[in-house]
Amino acid sequence: MNDRVLRIGIPKGSLQETTQSLFVRAGYNLRISGRSYYPAIDDPEIQCILIRPQEMARYVAQGILDCAITGLDWIQETGADVAELADLKAPWPNYGTVRWVMAVKEDSPFKDVKDLQGKRIATEAVGMTQRFLAAHDVSAAVEFSWGATEVKPPILAEAIVDVSETGSSLRANNLRVLHVVLESTPRFIANHDSLKDGWKQAKIDRLLMLLKGAIAAATRVYLSMNVPKAALDAVTAILPAPATPTIAALADPDWVDLGIVVEEKRVRELIPQLYQAGARGIIELPINKIVG
Repeated sequence: MNDRVLRIGIPKGSLQETTQSLFVRAGYNLRISGRSYYPAIDDPEIQCILIRPQEMARYVAQGILDCAITGLDWIQETGADVAELADLKAPWPNYGTVRWVMAVKEDSPFKDVKDLQGKRIATEAVGMTQRFLAAHDVSAAVEFSWGATEVKPPILAEAIVDVSETGSSLRANNLRVLHVVLESTPRFIANHDSLKDGWKQAKIDRLLMLLKGAIAAATRVYLSMNVPKAALDAVTAILPAPATPTIAALADPDWVDLGIVVEEKRVRELIPQLYQAGARGIIELPINKIVG
């Protein structure tokens, strides 16, 4: 066995495409083939394994994987003893917050979790649901659901606990939310023993720095502009409060080059204001990573 290889779990399924994009933004050429469970990556010190998020935390806890990306929901569902190193929430598909909700039929008499005493609840997250019920001193039959959970009330179960991003599936099936059981986001996890290995710890730290840097840059752009010194105060007054611009001299002593990182959603308001204040040659540039 080569100790100089970091074994990383890449989530298969809904998180897969965005995870691949995240690695690319971080500077890694991660290639996932439809026929292989071992994605290729342009780093000989990394081995990637494609695994469903539901199983990921268990394999990390067992040391089969050194680190991985999976949802907080599946970490809690398995109860695996892993180190959570980072919340990777990002404004990309399936990398935002998802809610696990307890729901019943719209016309059902149930108003609170305590009304489900002795009832049946269908869910894919059995452990999570049982812990939620125990926290509310409720005893109910929690049954594992193999899919199509939202169609089970009221005949196959009185209630469900299911994942919901937009609520559209719940509405389509005439379901009403009783409680939010958990809000989950993608997490970067690691094996405790792997973190005690100096080489693996350093490799994980560097990888995580780049992944977090790519996420930090996801909603930001770089604005570069030429500003006459006479208008510098007026231009800087328009910039977002916490921003610290970079100012450099130009060949013309009466002008400076000003650069600033700003939220992309602010750009359409900022550019006209900056131009009106005297800035010229305004350029918007994408950012791949922000570290620090």
